[in-house]
Amino acid sequence: MNLLLNEPWPQGVSERQACEVLDLCRNSWRAARARAQFCGPISPLRRKRKVSCQPRALSPEQRAEVQKVLTQEEHCDQPPVEVFHSLLERGVYLCSISTMHRLMREANLSGERRVQRPPSPQPIPRLLATAPNQVWTWDIAKLPTQLRGEYLSLYVVMDLFSRYIVAWMLSRKENSALASQLIAEAHKRYNIAPDHLTLHQDRGVPMTAHCYLDLLAELRITASHSRPRVSNDNAMSESQFKTMKYQPDYPRRFDHYDHGMRWSKDYTQWYNHSHHHSSLAGFTPHQVFSGAYREIAIVRQRALDEAYARHPERFSKGRPMVKMPPAEVSINPVPTDADQATIEKGVNFPTLQRVIGNTT
Repeated sequence: MNLLLNEPWPQGVSERQACEVLDLCRNSWRAARARAQFCGPISPLRRKRKVSCQPRALSPEQRAEVQKVLTQEEHCDQPPVEVFHSLLERGVYLCSISTMHRLMREANLSGERRVQRPPSPQPIPRLLATAPNQVWTWDIAKLPTQLRGEYLSLYVVMDLFSRYIVAWMLSRKENSALASQLIAEAHKRYNIAPDHLTLHQDRGVPMTAHCYLDLLAELRITASHSRPRVSNDNAMSESQFKTMKYQPDYPRRFDHYDHGMRWSKDYTQWYNHSHHHSSLAGFTPHQVFSGAYREIAIVRQRALDEAYARHPERFSKGRPMVKMPPAEVSINPVPTDADQATIEKGVNFPTLQRVIGNTT
């Protein structure tokens, strides 16, 4: 470094070339040059700090002994704190707990040391609805009350194609018997044909109970379940609950059961008949569920045509057209580049292993 600072540059040699030959970083060289201009050259008496060994550090033999103990069959699945106290009870002290952690990191032994259960791949639920009452999705929301730790359970069953709430129930309990009762009543109310409906839900206790699955099999309803810890597999129900809890009049806590019942009834009425759903091109769930949206679309188009005839200059993209609800609504649609097995499996199939085993 001193040579570069004190001697002139050789002709034809750039700064980059000189630093590459001497294996110096260009930024370090520039910093040293600036420092030399203000502080003078580096003193020849200046020496680098000697590499000294920590006097309290373990010797290589002791380090090897600690790593050997940590990898023994008796301790191979135990964290360092367990190994430390286990050895201490026998009158053996090797090193501190932090030293054990440091030696494990150096040997790439840190992390979960217990034997892990191998991951079991879960089938991806693929749902497709082209008309009402083909796919229903449902979930349970917790409504807090004034009593700390006490909640009301709101069961909501929604039609996937129209987002219409076909059934709901408010209860102080959450169990499979109430879920079975709600589904059975909705199935009877809408006169669902056998093998025509797919019911999608997550993997909560009421949704996976034997009595509930037995009822679906008896009614010949296909049971579809979300993957564990994948909320997007039931995105429609989750989105509906967000709409509910973001209402301006949503109580932070409900006074009592009757209060929750009245509010849930008013909300369901508003959601089905007055809520202009953004995913339904501004139509309400009831309009799409009943098919009345077609007549309403004619009225909307007539109003747009009249506005366009009066002021065509206000519509830069030409004559406006009424947007219609999507012809297909899906959850996890089959990708265009899917393999042959995925394409053959199709949509609206059972995903719970217990249900798959009973149907095969």
